Amino acid sequence: MIWQRVPPESGAAVMGLGVMSVAGHLAGFPVLSAVLLAVAAGLWGVLGVAFLARLAFDNERWMSEAGRPGALTCVAGTGVLGLALVLHGWSTGWIFLVLTTLLWFGLMPLVLRGLATPTVGVSFLVCVGTQSLAVLAGQLAADTRSPFLLAVCATSAAVGLALYVLVLVRFDFRQLTRGAGDHWVAGGALAISTVAIAKLDSAVQELAAPGAFATAVRAIGIALWAITMCWYAVLAAAELLAPRLRYDFRRWATVFPLGMTCTASFGTAAASGMTWMADTARILLWPALAVLCLTAWGTIHNLARPKPGP
Repeated sequence: MIWQRVPPESGAAVMGLGVMSVAGHLAGFPVLSAVLLAVAAGLWGVLGVAFLARLAFDNERWMSEAGRPGALTCVAGTGVLGLALVLHGWSTGWIFLVLTTLLWFGLMPLVLRGLATPTVGVSFLVCVGTQSLAVLAGQLAADTRSPFLLAVCATSAAVGLALYVLVLVRFDFRQLTRGAGDHWVAGGALAISTVAIAKLDSAVQELAAPGAFATAVRAIGIALWAITMCWYAVLAAAELLAPRLRYDFRRWATVFPLGMTCTASFGTAAASGMTWMADTARILLWPALAVLCLTAWGTIHNLARPKPGP
């Protein structure tokens, strides 16, 4: 059965395609964004069927895999895809918010219970999954002026940042030169945290929250953006110093941080009024697209390769 061969980390492809659709939309490339969104949505549907099939027909294996950090790619992928659909005018945001929330509550306790030390790049998905919920809730809070969703966004963002620190203090920094792609999530988790704060900032403005709170949120967003850019520089330098050119599926976990750093720059520019950040985002879009194309080509080539006989 094909669903038996789908690893739980496959949601990383949806995450990468989804965030690149968002980045393309914000950069003013509607056709590119729509194409990436269509591919991400189709892949999400296929993986969703595989997820449910494994839950129904191989529950023991599902439970063992659900405790791996990579299982949280389905949470993050659902949240990011929901955001992309909302930005494209689809009225499905609430559905995806409910799905993301249910997946988060179902998987997060299992993953945290088995989180190994030292942590590696994929471990930061505990932050990414939480912040994907915050980002979608923040977008909907701004669109609907909902105080409840504002509280959901603020709470999720705070929990996500706490989880980031929890993983960071146990992180094996040797992964920067040894990781096969998922080490980039160390920076990507902070990038999506920055986007979550930017969405919170937008919701705060729409709901006319107290000025002191709005000022604090904006300051946190700018500080997180600055740290995210430092992570980007460190991770890029590590790739140049220790090139890892062989294809690995975990490179989808590199696509996501590159696209999310671009998105974070657009979001922080809109929230802070610092338009030069948007110019930075447009520059960052191109290397993200290049890595996306190379990773997609590698995945297709690997899937098309004849499998060795028994």
